[in-house]
This record gives sequence, structure tokens and C-alpha cells, in this order.
Amino acid sequence: MPELPEIETIRRGLERDTVGRRVKSVEVPVAKAVHRNGSRKAFQAQLEGTKIKGVDRRGLLLVFTLDNSQLLVIDVGATGYLRRASAKDEVAKDTQVIITFTQGGQLRLGDPEGTAEAFVVTPDLLPEEVPELAELGLDPVAAPVSWTAFAQALVSRRTEKLKPLLLDPTFVVGLGGLYADEILHDAGLRPDREVSTLSTMEIRRLYRSLVEILHEATKHHGTSLPDHPFTDLQGKEGSFQEELQVWGRDGEPCRRCRQTVTKQRSGGRTTWWCPSCQV
Repeated sequence: MPELPEIETIRRGLERDTVGRRVKSVEVPVAKAVHRNGSRKAFQAQLEGTKIKGVDRRGLLLVFTLDNSQLLVIDVGATGYLRRASAKDEVAKDTQVIITFTQGGQLRLGDPEGTAEAFVVTPDLLPEEVPELAELGLDPVAAPVSWTAFAQALVSRRTEKLKPLLLDPTFVVGLGGLYADEILHDAGLRPDREVSTLSTMEIRRLYRSLVEILHEATKHHGTSLPDHPFTDLQGKEGSFQEELQVWGRDGEPCRRCRQTVTKQRSGGRTTWWCPSCQV
């Protein structure tokens, strides 16, 4: 599933490639993908002829500001993708929506599982359409998060354990198992540590690791692995997998202490960590 660095990579690509472009036509091969607007025709009518003024991100949602004062919202979900293409390129079987610009080719939304979606909504109705947006937590990639703000948010959840907390979008947006494991390894903290047991120095380490790893992973255009596949708008894979310290490395030596990386399953979740240097 794409996590925060992957979705931010897509957003930055969309900002470069689609802002200022006008929508010529819209095709919807899979009506379910636009069900929030009621029908294919309703979705097409609200989008065709509009110009894209900006591309934002709310958690893992991609939000396009249109020149008719409405928003185009795209949710790629767990298995979806966005791809820039020319009109002559073959259309993949899993394509859900095709947006053709008056100049500059197409933007295609695809999803082999068919769960990705797109909808047009007015800004004032977006919180009603996606109520969970009101509860989103810290987003270190979208805006700088101070050490003080992080510490306050963390200590308010003092009875919770670190990995489940990192996976909670009301604490930090957009994290899945891969980046949570990498952040905790970098900070030298066990995934099952309770917040109340952390020292001030450990909280500072966790803060630094969270910010640095998310920014570094975004700089590398995300992570692309067989069990964490990702490609950007041009179909190019990210490269942060070359920097991974524990994810998927069970049985291999820890790159920091040379002891063995362990894989552990608990509550239906797999965690990779080093029992020697994560305390």
C-alpha cells in the first residue's frame, strides 16, 4: 500500500505535470470509481472544461483545486496508481478513469483491485464527504512539525505502544508498517515500548527519525518492493528500498549492530526489528 512518501511523490509529479492544464474530456470505464458523484455523466459534467489550479494532499488523498471553485479528489487506495500517458498509448485493463487534457496527454487512474476512486466536491462539503480528514494527525512532509508539537502529541497518548501509535492516522498521517519499522529502528526503540516509558532523549530521537526518514524516502521517490510496489506518474520505481535497515531483512545482520534482524507477527501485523539495538 502506498504510504506518505509515495503519495507525496505522486502529488509533486502532478503539480509539475497537470497544474495549468484544462480538461478536454473524461472517460470512466468503471462506474464504481466515481460512485460518490452518482453517475459517470455527473462526474464528467463537473470536470470537463475545468482547469487545474493546484494539487494538494490531505493525508493520503490527492486534492486538485479546479478553476470552477470545486475540488477533484483522487484516492488511489491500497493498490491503485496514477499514470501520465498519451492518447495513443494502450489502455490497461484495470483503468478506472481517463482524464484527457486539451494539451499534454492524459492522466489515468488504474487499480487491479478496483477500489481506487475519484469524485468532484465543493470545498465546504469535503469534510462531510470524508469526515476522517477532521481527525488527521501530524504531517511532517506537508508542513514542518516542531519538536514541541510532536512531544505534546506523543505524551498525550502515554498509555499506547509505539508501533500501533505510528500507524494511527490521528497521530501521524500516512504511515504503514514499512516506514513505522524503519523509523523505530533508526530511533533505537522497540515497537512494543509504551510511550510513558520514553525518556526526553528517546522522544527527541523518535522525532528526528520520523522527520528525517519521511523526507529522505520522499526524496528517493518512495519505496518499491514486491510486497510494497510503487511507481510514479511515469511508471518509474522509487529507490528508498536501497536504504532499508530492517524491513524484509529477517535473518540478516543488522546494519548498525551486526546482530540478527527479527520478523515478528502479532495481531495480524508483521514487524521487522533488531532486538539487540532497539530497546
